[in-house]
Amino acid sequence: MTKDTGLMPMTPYSETPKDSRRPQREPSIRSPKGFNASPEETINPKSLHPRILHIAPFNTAGLPAAFVKAEQALGYESRLITFSPNEFAFEEDLCLDLPWMNGRTFRAMRNVLSSASRRSKKGLEATASSGKVPLVWKPHFLEANLIAWRERLWRPKIEEALKRLDFFSFDIYQFDGGMDFYRQGEIAKALQERGKKIVCCYFGSDLRTRGVLSALDEISEINFTVEFDHLQLHPEIHYLFFPFDPWRFQPVERNNTRLRLFHSATNRRYKGSNHIIEIGQRLEEEFEVDFVFMENTSHEQVLTAKQHSDIVIDQITNMGGVGYGISSLEALSMGIPVCTRLTPEYEAFIPDHPFVHVTPDTLYDQLVALIRDPALRLHHGRHSREWVEAHHDARNIVRHMHAMYKERGWEG
Repeated sequence: MTKDTGLMPMTPYSETPKDSRRPQREPSIRSPKGFNASPEETINPKSLHPRILHIAPFNTAGLPAAFVKAEQALGYESRLITFSPNEFAFEEDLCLDLPWMNGRTFRAMRNVLSSASRRSKKGLEATASSGKVPLVWKPHFLEANLIAWRERLWRPKIEEALKRLDFFSFDIYQFDGGMDFYRQGEIAKALQERGKKIVCCYFGSDLRTRGVLSALDEISEINFTVEFDHLQLHPEIHYLFFPFDPWRFQPVERNNTRLRLFHSATNRRYKGSNHIIEIGQRLEEEFEVDFVFMENTSHEQVLTAKQHSDIVIDQITNMGGVGYGISSLEALSMGIPVCTRLTPEYEAFIPDHPFVHVTPDTLYDQLVALIRDPALRLHHGRHSREWVEAHHDARNIVRHMHAMYKERGWEG
């Protein structure tokens, strides 16, 4: 059976800053109706806003849910349907819990069968420099057969879920990650035939290493991305700052007797974690500091550890994306200085950023400067919170998206 919101209910967008140091949990809600609600209950004929459905393989880094919560806070009826639960326990709205999505066995089989270009970043760089963008998903014969087998397995569950949701009653459909339930765009084509509006939003590495699904890309009327480097990988894409709710966190001045340096990773190679760990351990020996490293840990556990930290190190490579993501935004919102690597192009794009720019060669010296200078840490921490509020408030980002929809006549 399809999982409803009762298992992992989504919390609403925070309206005001909280007084607690810990991220606050709002009362659980079913927004706007439970998964088993009838079409008559879910449709609001008096609403002037379009009804929006987000479709995503996972609630990756909480990003799809951030769009939904911000739209709900602005008065839209918005839902999120995911293929499978996020492995780091980000909350869910409507989760189909489809099999063979991200288990170790399936990932191992897919990696073996995938084309070399999907596994290699050099292939991506060559594609970008050649001007032949976007990269299009062209699976190896065996990978295509594996995906087709999985979709046949999924079909009965998907069809049942779409009927129960009254799937085709929404107005705007946002494919987060640029993924249809079926790789040949079967659902998107059915939406197009019904005159529905279709949007894609890309994030993470899929546009870099998988590419677009050609059937969906041809149908999508607007493409968004929260990844700066994606601007080089698709000729018709609009950049958005990562939507985020900074009001879940309250910055406080920390009084640790020993400074705490923090780093977390789900992929060591992408973040340069091995070098970061080496530097962190060296600093533990030379200064009165503790270095905390967390790997493949639940989001809640990472937040708990991060909120007690004095300095956060995000990444020192650009292999998994340029600059920063939700981990940095959480730390910035807590008023914690963040060290990360930015390309010259990205620094020029966000000249007022609060980050401490680091590379493998400069990480040690930059951390020593922060360790030795409490005033410098305080300066970065205060600027960090102000910058997140100014640039990443999800409600402002959603307002920008819907202004584009209004220009196209999609809403009044």
